[in-house]
Amino acid sequence: MKTLAIIFWVFLFIVFYTYIGYGILLYLLVKVKTIFTKKDEVINEFELPEVTLLIAAYNEEDVIRFKMANCRTLKYPQDKLKITWVTDGSTDKTNELLAEYKDVKVFFDPRRLGKSAAINRSVPLIDTPLIIFTDANTMLNDEAILIIVKAFNDPMVGCVAGEKRIVSKSKDNASSGGEGIYWKYESALKALDSRLYSATGAAGELFAIRKDLFEPIEKEILLDDFVMSMRIAAKGYKIKYCKDAFAVESGSLNISEEKKRKIRIAAGGIQSIIKLAPVLNARRYPLFFFQYISHRVLRWTITPVLLFLLLPLNIALYVSYPSIIYSTLLILQILFYLLGFIGKLTENKDTPVKIIFIPYYFLFMNINVIYGFIYLLKKRKDGTWEKSKRKAVL
Repeated sequence: MKTLAIIFWVFLFIVFYTYIGYGILLYLLVKVKTIFTKKDEVINEFELPEVTLLIAAYNEEDVIRFKMANCRTLKYPQDKLKITWVTDGSTDKTNELLAEYKDVKVFFDPRRLGKSAAINRSVPLIDTPLIIFTDANTMLNDEAILIIVKAFNDPMVGCVAGEKRIVSKSKDNASSGGEGIYWKYESALKALDSRLYSATGAAGELFAIRKDLFEPIEKEILLDDFVMSMRIAAKGYKIKYCKDAFAVESGSLNISEEKKRKIRIAAGGIQSIIKLAPVLNARRYPLFFFQYISHRVLRWTITPVLLFLLLPLNIALYVSYPSIIYSTLLILQILFYLLGFIGKLTENKDTPVKIIFIPYYFLFMNINVIYGFIYLLKKRKDGTWEKSKRKAVL
């Protein structure tokens, strides 16, 4: 009985810490840091360097014109902004449409070997000191490039992560509404991570690196953006998070499409932890190790499993020792799962009350981590995947 109780409370603590406790602790640590640290000095003006905006695309004919129109709105000297697309494996009109833009460079290989292979082939062909990566179906705010480039004025910044934003509508379904709420919380954590020391990875919708820090990525890598940015951090550089440089995209078309995306991300997260084993060194990276374990490793490994074990453990404890604390925790768990089930019943219905999707999306996200383990074991070892369909482009 005592052993079972200890296991339950340890599991509960890990789950609470992973999803809520770390955010609270991070907030407090940043507050303490600001008390003992001088305010950041105003960054002096410097000559803007040439940069390459590298857009990876596979069969993106539907968004080419939207993306190029968005590129034309970016506030950066046009003679210093090189727009480059890599369209490996595309079989639709992607290359035909891009041929209309004479100032755009296109790298194309008819073979579809995955995004990692496409990036490995493209980066050596780029001659600018900074490379900004973005997706074809995301739209950048007009000052995004300028904000990102200025962040590199700090020589210790090796990678800059922009913010990912999901289009918010008055009514949304579980995939869009849940994803939007999740990314708001995730973005807040990334901003705090960056203020404490460094963000723990970057998202492919918008991030930038110093070209001379790039390392080729194994072709089987699923989260090329995350691995690329973390390997730069492993060299001793910081990943700066810039919330004012953002990429906007629509939510997944429906929960089935979101499931495909979440499973791939979960599988990629587990794969990344293995590939990034050198970062799991508390002596070499004391603060970053703490951030990485708390923000990433726990979420992609044991915490989802512990989350789903809490209910049967709670039932066993209540049956064996029906105290007020175990009965209360059991009621709260059952209520949470019930709310998740209600969210499941309404997953494809648009509603203005998006908060009802939080329990469902939280459970959905965690169970897909378990599916991610299976995906990683069963799938062939390359970096290709089936794209998730999203709602109409902005």
